[in-house]
Amino acid sequence: MSGRFQPNERLVEADLAVRFGAGRTAIRAALAMLDREGLITREPNRGARVRLITDREALEIEQVRNALERLLARTAGAQATDQDVADLRQMVAEMAERIREDDALGYSELNAKFHQRIWRIADNQTAARMLITLRSQSIRFQYRTMLRPGRTARSFQEHEAIVAAIAAHDLEACDAAMAEHLRHVLETLQWAIESQHREAPWSSLDPDGSNPARQGS
Repeated sequence: MSGRFQPNERLVEADLAVRFGAGRTAIRAALAMLDREGLITREPNRGARVRLITDREALEIEQVRNALERLLARTAGAQATDQDVADLRQMVAEMAERIREDDALGYSELNAKFHQRIWRIADNQTAARMLITLRSQSIRFQYRTMLRPGRTARSFQEHEAIVAAIAAHDLEACDAAMAEHLRHVLETLQWAIESQHREAPWSSLDPDGSNPARQGS
């Protein structure tokens, strides 16, 4: 998720054990978990690699996220306490400060915490687990969306609308505000993918030279 290991990079158990000061059993257990979450691939006699998430998969992830986040926004609108609303408003205030400081990375980190706070308010653990996995898989794409001019300011306005809807306990408004926010997220992701291809058209190629984004389309 931090980008320390790149897509298609080999993950050698012995090297990982030394790097993290962990036993081989613990490393195998971690790799098995990452495999279940779709973050790595394991092949017999070839070990593990960081899984390359294709452009198409990244867009599909956002479409699935749309449905789950809208569900949780509606649920949060029905269940939010005064303290929950106060917490969300405080996070939005901190986002405003990051914008004033021109701190895009800090804003992105707060953005993730903002959505996770809504998940906790909604208290749907199954949906939250699915969203955590989806976010992990698409994290390298999400960092590029910060580069779109004007996106941070617009995102801030969308977050304000979401908080206002939750504070009013207006479920339809919660759904609409989250849907509008995620529609722009998807548009920005498409922009980021197209921008990356213009800058480095080889970046989406598999090691064999094929373009996974075109496969199955």
